[in-house]
Amino acid sequence: MVEITTSMVAISSAVAIATSAFAAAWAEKNIAVAGVGAMAEKEELFGKVLILTVIPETIVLFGFVIAYLILGLAKGG
Repeated sequence: MVEITTSMVAISSAVAIATSAFAAAWAEKNIAVAGVGAMAEKEELFGKVLILTVIPETIVLFGFVIAYLILGLAKGG
């Protein structure tokens, strides 16, 4: 049988990854919508829009780091 603390740690790490992934997706959607509108007027903005679209992916990396730290609690913290 799984202890309650171990299952809570697993759920907490899953929530950390899920919320960071949803936040990154929401941010990318908003940036992409604005970027497409800007590129419709000025095509030379493609490079800047591409960089701004990729930046929210760091939110997911932070989520992975937090999930890893939370999983470290289950191992003996």
